[in-house]
Amino acid sequence: MKSAGKKAAAKSRPAKDPPVAPPAHVDTGRILDRLYTVIESRRSADPAYSHSARLLSRGPAKVAQKFGEEAVEALIEAVAGNRTALVAESADVLYHLMVLWVSAGVAPGEVWAELQRREGVSGVAEKAARKLVCAFGTTKIP
Repeated sequence: MKSAGKKAAAKSRPAKDPPVAPPAHVDTGRILDRLYTVIESRRSADPAYSHSARLLSRGPAKVAQKFGEEAVEALIEAVAGNRTALVAESADVLYHLMVLWVSAGVAPGEVWAELQRREGVSGVAEKAARKLVCAFGTTKIP
């Protein structure tokens, strides 16, 4: 028999949403490239009228912080099983990742090339190789 506390916790959990296919009209192949282009164009926009310009004007550390906040929100929704909120938070994560790329001068093509390089490589092997590269070629931000 469940305790009263466990029953209340079970009742407060959100229902899992069923999977939903993307609408046929969504251009998944180029949407991130277009988003990047829009964010890049906002670099010189007035921060009073553009959220992207406002984020970029705050500098890389604040952009990275905002990206991290959005990633945590997505994780919270994933753990909670709230699929609808996870979809919305995932869109926020991708947008803020693109802002981070613009801030850092990283072009989407660089990331796509890295993903293509990894395609067909075992995740275990890729991660082991990455540890070797990171150990010698990068530093962590405090």
